[in-house]
Amino acid sequence: MTPTSMSWQIEHPRLTEFAASAEARWDRALPDYPALHAWSVEHPEEFWASVWDDFEVACSAPYEAVLTGGPMPHHEWFTGARLNYVDQVFRHCGADGPVARDGAAIVSHAEDGTRAELSWVELEQQVRAVAGTLRDLGVAEGDRVVGYLTNAPETIVAFLATASLGAIWAVCAPDLGASTAASRLAQLEPHVLVANTAYDWAGRTYDRRSEVLELADACGVSAIVEVPRAGLTFDEDAPAIPARMRRVPWNDALSGTPLAQTAQVAANHPLWVLFSSGTTGVPKGMVHSHAGVVASHLSMFRLCLDCGPADTLFWYTTPNWMMWNIVTSALIAGTRTVTYEGHVAYPAPDRLWRLVADEAVTIFGTSPGHLHLGAQSGQEPGRDLDLSSLRAIAVTGAPAPAVLNVWVREHVRQDVPLLSVCGGTDVVSAFLGCSPWLPVHDGELSGPALGVDAQAWDPEGNPVVEEVGELVIASPGPSMPLYFWGDEDGSRYRSAYFDTYPGAWRQGDWVTRTDRGTFVVHGRSDSTLNRNGVRFGSSDIYDIVESDPAVADAVVLGVELDGGVYRMPLFLVPAPGHELDDAELDRIRQRLRSEGSPRHVPDEIRVVRGVPHTRTGKKIEVPLKRILQGAAPGAVLDSGAIDDASLVEDYVALGREWGTQP
Repeated sequence: MTPTSMSWQIEHPRLTEFAASAEARWDRALPDYPALHAWSVEHPEEFWASVWDDFEVACSAPYEAVLTGGPMPHHEWFTGARLNYVDQVFRHCGADGPVARDGAAIVSHAEDGTRAELSWVELEQQVRAVAGTLRDLGVAEGDRVVGYLTNAPETIVAFLATASLGAIWAVCAPDLGASTAASRLAQLEPHVLVANTAYDWAGRTYDRRSEVLELADACGVSAIVEVPRAGLTFDEDAPAIPARMRRVPWNDALSGTPLAQTAQVAANHPLWVLFSSGTTGVPKGMVHSHAGVVASHLSMFRLCLDCGPADTLFWYTTPNWMMWNIVTSALIAGTRTVTYEGHVAYPAPDRLWRLVADEAVTIFGTSPGHLHLGAQSGQEPGRDLDLSSLRAIAVTGAPAPAVLNVWVREHVRQDVPLLSVCGGTDVVSAFLGCSPWLPVHDGELSGPALGVDAQAWDPEGNPVVEEVGELVIASPGPSMPLYFWGDEDGSRYRSAYFDTYPGAWRQGDWVTRTDRGTFVVHGRSDSTLNRNGVRFGSSDIYDIVESDPAVADAVVLGVELDGGVYRMPLFLVPAPGHELDDAELDRIRQRLRSEGSPRHVPDEIRVVRGVPHTRTGKKIEVPLKRILQGAAPGAVLDSGAIDDASLVEDYVALGREWGTQP
C-alpha cells in the first residue's frame, strides 16, 4: 500500500534551472528526478562539474579533471584545483565579494535568552583577525587546531580562521569529559586549543576550566584561546595555566593582525577531522577535503534543500555531531544560520519552536526525538506561534516513523513537509533524502541524493527492491573521507567500508528500496533483529512502541548467545505520568503483534530508567548487545561518550540474570 504523500511546494526550485543548464551543456534529457539522478551517478564527472561551475566555486586554479583514479577508495576529485573552503563564505561577505550580502550571517541564542547577531562583514573581519592570532601562535598550513566549544558563533569563527590558514580543524562540545574529548582530539597532536570556560545546560552552569586544562595537557598544545562563558575566566579562582602554554582571551584573539590572503590549498587538502561515536572502541578520525566538502554541501543546500540567500536555517545540533558542520556550511550557500547553545526543552518544551518563530526560520532541522517530545507533551506550535515563514522541516539522526509526518501536518502546518534525511559522519553529507522534484511519503525518504549511487544489496551483492538489504553506495562521492587519521596503510578505512563488497561502500544500515524509488531505513545492520531466520530492523519496533503515549523511549536488542540461543529483550522508559504495569505491557505486546507481527513481540520487556544514547542522540544498541553477550562494559563503550553512563547498569543487571555478566 502506498503511504500518504504530499508534494513539496516550491514555485521556482533551483533544481529546475540547474537541470536546464545541464541539459544544454551536456546534451542530456533530464525531464524528471529519476533521469536526473541516473545521469548524476552514471556521469559523475558531468554532474559534479555542473555543481562546481554553476555555483561558481571560488578557486585560484581551476580543476584539470573532475574525477580520476579508482576503484574505490582510490579516487581523487577536482585534481589541479586550488581553493579554500573559507573563500566560499567570504564571497558573501565584504563589499568586494561577487555576491556580497547585507544583514546577519549568524544569529545566536543562548539558553538564558541572550540573542546576538554577527553580520557578514563582521564575520569576515573576525575570521581574518583570529586567523592572524593563530598565525602568530605558530599555526601553519597542515597544523591542527582543536575546539572544546558550544554551538556558538565563536566556534564557527575559530573553524573558519583555522581553515583559512590551511590548518586542520576538529571540535568536541564541552559536555564531553576531558578524557573522552582527549581520546579524539589528542590523536591529532594539535598546536592550539580553543575552549569555553563553562557551558549552560537545563538552567545550570557547568564550570569546565579544570577540564580545559586537563584536555590541553593531554593534547600537548602550546596555547589556549579562552572563550569565556558565565563570567568565568582563568584570571581568578581558576587553576593556573602551565607556563609552557600561552593564554589568549577571545577578545585578544579578535585583535590579531588580519590575515590578508587565505591559503590556497590543493583540492584534496584536509579541511577537518570528524570522529566516530567511540562507543565501540577508539574513535576513528575521518578526514575530509576542502573541495569535496564544498561540492557536496553546495549540492545539498542548493539542489536538495533548495536553500539560498533568502533562507534562514536553524538545525538544532552540538559540535559533537556532524550536523554542526552542515550548519556551518549553510554560509557557503549565502544562507543565514541560527545557532543555539542549550537544552532542547529549557525553559519549556517548545523552546526550539519559539526560536523558529522568532527568527522567521525557513528550514528547521531537528531529530525524531524532538518531534516525539512535541507530540507527547501536547504541543501545538502551528496554533500557538507564527510559523508562516517555515517551508520545510528536516530530520535526521534516526529513522522518522510515519506518525511524525502526521503530527507535523496536524500540529505544525498542513503544507509543511517533513523531510527525512539519512547520511553519516563518514561523509559529512547525505546519502538519502529529499528533492523539490520528489513527493514526500510518510515514513520514507524520498530518494537517493543527487550524485549518490545508493542501493540496497543482498549478501551476494545483488541489488534488491522491496526487500531489506544493506545500504551500499556503488560509486564514489566527493565527500568520502580522504583517509582515517593515523591509518597509514589505509587498512582501517578499507575494512570499515569496503571489505564486505570490494569496490563498493557498505554503510552499515539496513534499508528497503521501494518500487517507487523511495527508501525506508530500518536501523544499523550490525544490530539487526532476526527471528526464526526473518531479518528486520529495530526501527520497525520503535515505530510502534515509541508512538504509544505511555512510552518515552525504547531500545530493542537481538542477542545471539552460546548454544544457538537467540533472545530479543525490549527495554521501555515510561512517559511522564504513566506507569508501565503488567496490564500496560500486555497491551503493548498486543500492539506489536497486531501492528507488526508475532515475530515483533519480544521475549521479555524490561522497564528501565532510561535508554543510553551517544552524545548525538543515537541509541547504543551494539554495545548494549555486546554487554548482554558477556563483554565487560568498559571494553565495548566509553562512558564519557554517552549521555548518562549510570543507565548502563540496568542492562548489566539483565546480563547477570542471564548469567553472562559476573
